[in-house]
Amino acid sequence: MSLSIILIIAVLLSVAFHFVGVYTGSKKTIWLMLLIFWAGSFGLATSEVKPAGYKEIEKMKGAFSDTDKLIEESMPEVSIYEMVVIKKSYNVNKSKNEQK
Repeated sequence: MSLSIILIIAVLLSVAFHFVGVYTGSKKTIWLMLLIFWAGSFGLATSEVKPAGYKEIEKMKGAFSDTDKLIEESMPEVSIYEMVVIKKSYNVNKSKNEQK
């Protein structure tokens, strides 16, 4: 699932929760909850992976050129979102290789 689809769904859910807040008369509470939710989501996506993640990246290095390019672009500190993109690229290339 691409990031743009996830963001569109998140915005639509935010708007839906806004209308729930309007209906129940608790707009401030709903918006505070949404603010905390968005801040937590961005914080998680941009945080650095654990040391085990770097070991996994080392295992993926050298297998496919486009995956190696993503690894080089994301180093020295790899975020969780970058790790997901690298892993997806590796898995796509691996499945293409297995089909041949």
